[in-house]
Amino acid sequence: MSASQHDIIVVGSGLAGAQACQTLLEAGAKVTLLDVGFDARETNPTFPDHDFDTIRRTCSDQRPLFLGQEFEGIPWGALKAGAQLTPQRQYVMQGVGHWLKMVSESFIPFESLANGGLGNAWGAGCYMFSDAEFMRMGFDRKDFLPAYQKVADRIGISASNDDAAPYMVSGLRGIMPAVRPEPRMLDILERYRGSRKSLNKEGFHMGQPALAVLTEDRGARKAFDHSDMEFWHDQRGSVYRPWMTTDALAVRSGFTKISGQLVVSFQEGDDGVDVRTVDVRSGEQRTCHARRLLLCPGVLGSARIVMRSFPESGILPLLCNPYSYVPLLDWCNLGRAMPARKSGMGQLTLFHDPDGANADVSMAALFTYRSLMLFRLAKESPLNFSDGRMLMQYLMSGLTIAGIHHPEGGGQHRHLKLVRDGDSLTGDALLADYRLTDDEWDALRSRERLFYRTFKRLGLFPLKRVDPGMGSSIHYAGTLPVSETERPMHTSAEGRLHGTRHVWVGDASSFRYLPAKGISFTIMANAHRVAENLLRSMRDI
Repeated sequence: MSASQHDIIVVGSGLAGAQACQTLLEAGAKVTLLDVGFDARETNPTFPDHDFDTIRRTCSDQRPLFLGQEFEGIPWGALKAGAQLTPQRQYVMQGVGHWLKMVSESFIPFESLANGGLGNAWGAGCYMFSDAEFMRMGFDRKDFLPAYQKVADRIGISASNDDAAPYMVSGLRGIMPAVRPEPRMLDILERYRGSRKSLNKEGFHMGQPALAVLTEDRGARKAFDHSDMEFWHDQRGSVYRPWMTTDALAVRSGFTKISGQLVVSFQEGDDGVDVRTVDVRSGEQRTCHARRLLLCPGVLGSARIVMRSFPESGILPLLCNPYSYVPLLDWCNLGRAMPARKSGMGQLTLFHDPDGANADVSMAALFTYRSLMLFRLAKESPLNFSDGRMLMQYLMSGLTIAGIHHPEGGGQHRHLKLVRDGDSLTGDALLADYRLTDDEWDALRSRERLFYRTFKRLGLFPLKRVDPGMGSSIHYAGTLPVSETERPMHTSAEGRLHGTRHVWVGDASSFRYLPAKGISFTIMANAHRVAENLLRSMRDI
């Protein structure tokens, strides 16, 4: 079969791939985006242009909106990654079980083959990493600062200049005012300010999150309206999603998007790279030839492609933030009416920086729970469902959820391996092992107890620690770590895959350390940076 000819092929349309494509196209390159690209925007129902409370009170046919045509919005079984996806977001996981087979007893990741990838379900948190964090990751922060600014200019970020700012987007230009928290979150923030001096001394700093959410109109994208519908639809475009970038690029000369293609492997030659794909609709195998290949399908996707391309690769390391979440009860707000307009995004962030060096930081994102529907929380209640629903309905006005993330530097039992699997459509499966030692678990729980004590000082009483399992943080990195010297299955600081001349990696695969702060903003900045380096390599020929 003859290979179709391309200039630069980018794999993946998620947060990394979309930014890489824009950078390459703006520089005048010809770009082909290969992606499976499942999409449900044409079949999803259109929501009334109202806030959640108004729709619940006035809409006569809510089942297809909130539960799905086949009740797919009601999760059954044990809690797992993606359990909180609304029916309109569930296409994000379409085909994953068929095409991305994973075998593990200790690691349950969240992957996507959708148009826009995991960015369609992203919570929109934006965090810049510190000098010390980048040093542990294997990079120089100054190489990322222009990329952070470029991405911020593209996607739009809102934030507040408060005690949390040094851990998020401090120093960026063009930042919009923060999304307004609801009254009970402002109550918590005032309690923090009343104890600020002592809490800061203990290493705790609280403020509003930086979000990729518009609080001012920008072209066709409209300012956030506090409708509490941001996890149900993107009709206003307030929250940034990667498909917004690729849709805009689709009308520009030099950009080609080929959907329905699962990239399987590559083979490098003197004049470029042969990229092998499988058409997910017909099963037909295809080959595309490009001068350069830029892998952005996500850490696990890049690992699969590279290991298939180098069959003797053995095992790869893996990083994933340990994560838990805790329902917190705010007695002062029990019985109060819920505001008609609010946000379902994170509304406060609490950072624990014990030595003040911004090097070993854990964080908690605080949000309230309404539009994702109480029956999801009632499933996790120790009571039967009927009693649990009534309890949650009573507690809702005083219930805050804290998601706690910890940094991760890897260890002996954190790795991936590609194994043969005759039942898999690709003939293989990704075998994952991810386990913490007893000492590591003890250290995490000890640190979480510091968070619990601080929550109590803020009038928030922990009800239950929920451990969704390793992989549930949806923050992955480190499979192709950066190396200063040429080593197989590693990358250069510029993003080139060692052992190749024409293959580059633009997602988080190269990071040797994973800070607790959300990784999405840094993934986008890295993709932009690597795309620029790729272009520079082509000009140097």
